[in-house]
Amino acid sequence: MDAQGRGRAENIDPADQWVLNPNTGEYELRLSPSAPQSAVPGPRRSGSGPDGGAARGRAAAPDRQSSSPDEATDAEVPSPRRRRGVPAQEPAANRRGRRPVKKKSKAKKILLWTGGIMAFVLVGTAGAAYLYLEHLNDNITSVSDDGASTGGFSKDKAINLLVIGTDKRTGSGNEGYGDANSVGHADTTILLHVSKDRTNATALSIPRDLIVNIPDCQTEQADGSTKVIKGSDNVRFNTSLGQDERTPSCTVRTVTALTGIQADNFMVADFNAVKTLTTAVGGVEVCLAKDIDDEDSHLKLSKGTHTIEGEKALAFVRTRHSVGFGGDLSRIALQQQFLSALMRKLKSNDTLTSPTKMIKLAEAGTKALTVDSQLDSIDKLKDLGLELGKLNVKNLTFTTVPVVDNPAEKVKATVVVNKSTAPTVFQMIKDDVSFTEVKQQAAASKNAAAAAAAARLKGTQSAASAVRVQVMNGGAPAGSAQETLNWLQNDEGVTKSENAGNAPAVLSRTTLEYAPDQADQARKLAAVMGLPGTALKPGKSVENSQGLPTMTLTLGKDFKGAGVSLTTPTAVPDTVQKSTADKVECAK
Repeated sequence: MDAQGRGRAENIDPADQWVLNPNTGEYELRLSPSAPQSAVPGPRRSGSGPDGGAARGRAAAPDRQSSSPDEATDAEVPSPRRRRGVPAQEPAANRRGRRPVKKKSKAKKILLWTGGIMAFVLVGTAGAAYLYLEHLNDNITSVSDDGASTGGFSKDKAINLLVIGTDKRTGSGNEGYGDANSVGHADTTILLHVSKDRTNATALSIPRDLIVNIPDCQTEQADGSTKVIKGSDNVRFNTSLGQDERTPSCTVRTVTALTGIQADNFMVADFNAVKTLTTAVGGVEVCLAKDIDDEDSHLKLSKGTHTIEGEKALAFVRTRHSVGFGGDLSRIALQQQFLSALMRKLKSNDTLTSPTKMIKLAEAGTKALTVDSQLDSIDKLKDLGLELGKLNVKNLTFTTVPVVDNPAEKVKATVVVNKSTAPTVFQMIKDDVSFTEVKQQAAASKNAAAAAAAARLKGTQSAASAVRVQVMNGGAPAGSAQETLNWLQNDEGVTKSENAGNAPAVLSRTTLEYAPDQADQARKLAAVMGLPGTALKPGKSVENSQGLPTMTLTLGKDFKGAGVSLTTPTAVPDTVQKSTADKVECAK
């Protein structure tokens, strides 16, 4: 017999009585008015105590069923939802009306929100459950961003979220992991970039043993004062957090200095995050290409697929000696495979249609994370979750900062940035270029403006000696116009060029304006300088110092130096490791 038709709904998981409405994307309680109601989350009403403590106590045990219909109706039934603007209706004849609410009580708000393992749980579970606002707000820990971030993500822009996993031990059961005396270094760090149109994302792992320069970091102290923590040159990236009392904002500044990308927000998690969140979701399926028995991480698994959670999940992401080359880069690849598997689990119907799992995820996520001061409420996290939830996992690419062994070391222990490929990876993220082919093809076919810009580069090109151009500084560093002029004349043979000083206005991007009869000159200069089609602006020519018609090259804020191409890369170099979250990979 269907549960909704029973006089008593015995042996039924209360959370399963909440049904997802495909038209609204929200959960609705589907029980007849006479059926006993379960204590699953709904709008909280003030409890018997002055602070609604009874209601809060019930939230901690959402699976408990009422002992009687009266008890359920009087104390724990979520009030029937009605659309805004629709007047309340009187109870039907012979039906018991709702219990009056005391005047001093106020209805507790509920918000659509999702829990998450760092950003990835937010991605996987956005829009899936109703949760208690006040209760979850109490779980959140936040710290100042110290002005290191952009001030918070925006719904109409690309999102850059820095996710930091520390090696600090907190709570019980973590004695076997990490350094017992660690102050909490940046052990696992991922810069998550989500495109402006929300169709794709890139998760860039930053090796903990990467040699970087850590800038000076202004941090807010407990008493409200500020303190500048002195930076360090040529040190491991993981010391950007914890070392010398550095806060997460110092890690944000270090990432900005390294990549040129400023994070909008950050999240910090410790060992407990992996344990509690994988348990909440019911385990994550991973694949091994060989048997693993790692005494250091305590991971012992046979070849094949396994569903892991809790302690075993933490051991999996911590192991490194038994995979790949046994170093941190091999461990990063393992962690990326794990997060991909977690994403697939979170996106599965098994998770999204289970209010019980969603509740557990939200509880675990809000307790496990420390967020920046711009994400210090459920309302803000909800908004972020809804933006991230628009992403399809097939267009979530995991990659790592391209590195090479540190040439200064005889015994290789650290790595340095690969200067031949890393700039391309950083630039693609900065320019919001997808790492997945499916997005690139869709953009090329749908974006008429991009096609028109590309067409400007096609056609004949004049000789370099025939190019006549004046160079102006419109936002580039001081001296850039003369630097470019010297390079054009001495290295590229563009001898009919001159410095025209500062432009009348500051431009964000470099432009080249030319008359219709100068199109062949414009194409040549674009090829020499690496200008994209969008930089070419058909217009009119001006007169140079000799009274001859000339093009105008205005160097904008995006100018990187003479001879440095301004064309946005459209493909990841073949040597750069990458994988997408929809692919099942086995750790080797």
